[in-house]
Amino acid sequence: MVTVGASIRSVRALLVVVLTVVTVSACFVTPIEQDRHSPGAHLRNGPQTATLDGNDVTPVADDPGSALPVTVDSVRYGPVTVTDTSRIIAVDVSGTLGSIVFALGMGSRAVGRDTSTAFPSAVGLPVVTNRGHSLNAESVLALAPTVLLVSESTVPVTAVDQIRDSGVTVVVFPATRDLASNNTLMRSVAKTLGVPEAGEKLVERTDTQIEAARDLVPHPSGDPTMAFLYIRGRNLLLLAGPGSGADDLIAELGGRDAGEAAQLTGAFTAITAEAMITADPDVLIVMTQGADTVGGPAGVLTLPGIADTEAGRNRRVVQMDESKILAFGPDVGLVLSALAKAIYT
Repeated sequence: MVTVGASIRSVRALLVVVLTVVTVSACFVTPIEQDRHSPGAHLRNGPQTATLDGNDVTPVADDPGSALPVTVDSVRYGPVTVTDTSRIIAVDVSGTLGSIVFALGMGSRAVGRDTSTAFPSAVGLPVVTNRGHSLNAESVLALAPTVLLVSESTVPVTAVDQIRDSGVTVVVFPATRDLASNNTLMRSVAKTLGVPEAGEKLVERTDTQIEAARDLVPHPSGDPTMAFLYIRGRNLLLLAGPGSGADDLIAELGGRDAGEAAQLTGAFTAITAEAMITADPDVLIVMTQGADTVGGPAGVLTLPGIADTEAGRNRRVVQMDESKILAFGPDVGLVLSALAKAIYT
């Protein structure tokens, strides 16, 4: 998995940006200008790995049953009536829909998964997407699903249409992954599956976990500048900005987003060594798989410009699995808690 969110809030959209960046180069990046400030004494020094307490999805109920039929709005197809949820496949690039299905207690009805839905209770299911997250219509139809849940960023669209034309009920959800839309998405999936009460329980639990994460952030936090970097090798370094999803996480973590402070207009923008030095973040947040492409956290610290930042001088690199960090959904509170514990003393 290599991308993120809906003007790049999904990892699929980030792939489009990556290809664009490779084509036009990084020359459009404006050097970042911001005042140096003191982040306070709360930050941990040295590389950290943020891990969730438990790596599986915990359901709010044991298969609550479905109150069907139900008519819901589908982003691409308009009103859709769901009559059978006995065989479910949920597909999106961040694995969010699959995690919601399992968190609602409907995991026993899942018959297939995408490559990003890789937590222990789902990993044994047949995979219906390739490593590039493209949906394979034949793989889906071979599993005889009664309902397919996809994101509007699921590709190819022709495969989604083929599955729908074959008679499978297809519901398309928005691709946006952020805190503002998170509860709406979980409620929408719950309604689609005929389990609205389980959806309310899931929203309540998620909100409680988000509040618990906020309690882990020092008050005042010291307003540290945090840079979320997307890395794929030494020649591809993108800084997250508004609309990336990372900006939401950083705000909840008591930081200021380096991309927003730099007045970036794109969710992910190529950044030069000079611009990184000018940004001078106090903390770097990266995906573990991205860090691995340059030799792990130690390799991140050798990337151009990073050694000359506060984060570099104090070796403050926080890594987290890419299947979790920008997925939001039912785990977002746990993600925030894990990051807060890794960032602050």
